[in-house]
Amino acid sequence: MNEVGIESAGTLHGQLQRGLGRAARRAAGVAGAGELVLDCVRRDPRQDPRVESRGLYYARLVVDLELPAGPIGERLLEPGCGEEGRLAVEVLTELVRLSRREAAGALRACAEEGDLWFEAVEALVRLGDPALAEGLDALVVARCDDRELEWLAVDPDNPVIRRWAGRRPRIAAALERRRAGTGGRARPPRPSGPARGGERSGRSESELLELARRRDDEGAVAAIFELGRRRTPALLDLAEELLPQRNDRWGGALCRALREYGSAALPRARAWVRTHTGCQALALCILASHGTHQDIPLLMSELEAAVERRDWGAAAGPVEGLGRLRAGEAVPLLKTIWVESAYSYLRPRVLTALTRTAPHTAESYAVEGLWDCEEETRRVAVSAVPFTDDARLRLHRLRSDPAEDQRVRAAAADRLMF
Repeated sequence: MNEVGIESAGTLHGQLQRGLGRAARRAAGVAGAGELVLDCVRRDPRQDPRVESRGLYYARLVVDLELPAGPIGERLLEPGCGEEGRLAVEVLTELVRLSRREAAGALRACAEEGDLWFEAVEALVRLGDPALAEGLDALVVARCDDRELEWLAVDPDNPVIRRWAGRRPRIAAALERRRAGTGGRARPPRPSGPARGGERSGRSESELLELARRRDDEGAVAAIFELGRRRTPALLDLAEELLPQRNDRWGGALCRALREYGSAALPRARAWVRTHTGCQALALCILASHGTHQDIPLLMSELEAAVERRDWGAAAGPVEGLGRLRAGEAVPLLKTIWVESAYSYLRPRVLTALTRTAPHTAESYAVEGLWDCEEETRRVAVSAVPFTDDARLRLHRLRSDPAEDQRVRAAAADRLMF
C-alpha cells in the first residue's frame, strides 16, 4: 500500500490523485495542471496498486496537455526507485500505445540501467513491436533465470519473443515450454501427500472436520473446500471456532468456501456481524451478496462507519449490497464516496449502485465516469450515460482508441449502434 498524502477532493490535485473524470475534463483549462499530473506519476497516489488503475488515465493527460515523456523516464533512473516507479512504467507503456513512441526510449533506458529493469523489459515485450525491443535480448539472457524467461514468454505468439527465440537458445527453450503448457506459472504444482482429491471426497464429515482443524496440515485447506462443496452446516460452526484465531490461508479458505452457501448462511452471518468480530468480514460479504431488505439498516450502519473512518476498503461490500438491494437511503453516502474516496476500485461499484437506486441522479456521474481512471467505471458509464452530443463524441473516442480496454471499446460500439 502506498502512503502518499492525498489532497482535498475539492482541488484539482486531489481529483487527479483520485483519478476522477472531472479532473481529466478540466485539466486543460487550469494553469499548472501539467506539473500536478507529473507529480501524480512520480508519487503514485493509489491506495492499492494491485487493483487500482492510473496508467492510461495519466497517459491520456500527458497527451492532452502535450507534456514531455522525459521527466517520467527520469523518475525510473533515480537511485532507489522502487515500487512507486511501477506507475511510471505503466504510463510510459500507455504513451507508446497512444502513439507517443519516444516513451519507448525511456523504457529502454530503464531496462538497461534502472532498478525496475525487468518491469520495463516486460512492458516492451508486451507492446509486441520488435523494433522497440531490438537488441535487448542479450541483456535479457544475461540477467534472467529460466523462470523469468518463461514469464516473459507468456504469449508464445508475441513477435518480440519469437524474434528473440530465433537467435537465443534459452529463450527458444522457454518458448517451447510455454507452448507445451509446462512453463512459468501455467500449471499449479501437483498435490503431494496422502490427502488427494479422491480420498478427501471419500472421508466422512467428522474426519474432514478433524482434518480442517489441523493448523500445520496441508490437507486442512482441501478438507475445508470439500466441506464447502458438500454445503456442510458444521462448517459454519468451524468458522466461528477458527476465524477469530487465524489470520492466515486457512481463514481465507473458510471465507471462500462459505461464500458459496448463499442464503443458507444468512442467519449465521447476521449474528456474526453483531457478536463475532473474527467473522465480521465474511458476514458482510455474505450479506452483500445474499442479504434481503431486512439487512439494509445493518449494511447502512457499516457503510456509515466506513465512511466516517475513511476506511474505503471496508466500504466495498456494503456499497455492493446496498446497490443490489436498491436502497435509496444510501444515495447521499454513495455520492460522498464517489467524490471523497481515494480508492478508485470503489467507483465502478458506486456507479453501479447509483444506477440501480437513483437512475436520474446517476446520469451526471455516468458522464464523468466516461473519463474515469478505472476501465470498469468507464464500461458501466458507457451503458448509463445520457446520449448527448458530448457523450456521443466521447463514446466515439473510447470505441476507436487502441489503448482502451477491449470491453470498454465493445460497450461503446454497442451503445453507438442505437
